[in-house]
Amino acid sequence: MTVTYDEFARVDIRVGTITRAEPFPEARKPAYKLWVDFGPEIGEKRSSAQITRHYTPEGLIGRQVVAVVNFPPRQIGKVLSEVLVLGVPDESGEVVLLAPSQPVPLGGRMF
Repeated sequence: MTVTYDEFARVDIRVGTITRAEPFPEARKPAYKLWVDFGPEIGEKRSSAQITRHYTPEGLIGRQVVAVVNFPPRQIGKVLSEVLVLGVPDESGEVVLLAPSQPVPLGGRMF
């Protein structure tokens, strides 16, 4: 399946900073609840992420991440996930977060 540039451009991918992270014991698979600040235009949004293999809640605070911010919210257990934090699987299938290689302004849009 191919995607046109116009179709791809409709996906709003932004940079945010994780401000809070907590275990999510109610999730079916091990996960964390995340609060991500995308700056004044978008604000702080919540998400859940199955990233417990490589990250601790304490280690996530202050980390910049890349996320899709224009998907409709999705109820995941008791958490309303408002954004999709992006990652790729390692050789074991465990998620490694996508992030800018150096600090960038909050809310910066990928293009």
